Amino acid sequence: MFAYLVRRLLASIPVMGIVALFVFLLLRLTPGDPAAIIAGDMATPEQLDRIRTSLGLNEPLHIQFITWIGKILHGDLGVSLISNVPVLTMIHQRLEPTLSIAITTIVLAVAVAVPLGVVAAWRHGTFIDRFVMGLSVLGFSVPVFVVGYVLVQVFAIDLRWLPVQGFRSISKGIGPFFERALLPTLALSFIYIALIARMTRASMLDVLGEDYIRTARAKGLGELPVLLQHALRNAAVPVITVIGTGFGLLISGVVVTESVFNLPGIGRLTVDAVLARDYPVIQGVILLTSGLYVAINLAIDVAYTALDPRIRY
Repeated sequence: MFAYLVRRLLASIPVMGIVALFVFLLLRLTPGDPAAIIAGDMATPEQLDRIRTSLGLNEPLHIQFITWIGKILHGDLGVSLISNVPVLTMIHQRLEPTLSIAITTIVLAVAVAVPLGVVAAWRHGTFIDRFVMGLSVLGFSVPVFVVGYVLVQVFAIDLRWLPVQGFRSISKGIGPFFERALLPTLALSFIYIALIARMTRASMLDVLGEDYIRTARAKGLGELPVLLQHALRNAAVPVITVIGTGFGLLISGVVVTESVFNLPGIGRLTVDAVLARDYPVIQGVILLTSGLYVAINLAIDVAYTALDPRIRY
């Protein structure tokens, strides 16, 4: 396993290199001039040229890329063109809200969806199964921002049980943290509960028809041990894949939810940087999310071996 982990980590280096090259070229070749945004509408051509020179934008593309990669290898993602704050500092300040919401969403989704999927498969074809699948279709059909606005209207404005928006760090208390994290977590959880429940149900249906399940029942084992110890464990591999992929998507795709609940996370940072053509921030965020995807995929592969001893690398 250790050798496999080392091979995977080494294999991730060219992947990250390709991502870095793609992002760099994409940003440089799209229309727009960061110097014009920094200088404002009244800037003269001479002022724009001085800004481009100071930012290194007048250098050839390959020189800009080599300079950027060299800084990254030294742990320097650059400085924001707009705020003049180091990119690493900006990402560090915005990472906690995004990670917090992503983790609470996945935990809640797994806690609700896996039992629903198991029960739906166990009672396949019954009213319970159709009810769970109906909830799943509803979760896929309603956009996240609609769920978010409904939750805000009901629980924050009408009932006044929870704050309308904002984020409080967990270091300032678990209670205030959950007060502000609950609504965005619920809004995001709907779609992931639907996704994980459907996958759990489908995977469980495949496993419940296997001979070893019939053998376990024939030996007099109760339904709960059969479902949890024999069926769910063997059905968990595709479910783990969905959970891991969903977690990666949450980190990079919570822009709408962060906007609805005014969360100062990575999603809003990315949108603001794109609108301002803040190259260093965009590149830093994309590299960060790509690195997280690589780490999540590696964690998924390791989890496979824990769930199914037949899988070896």
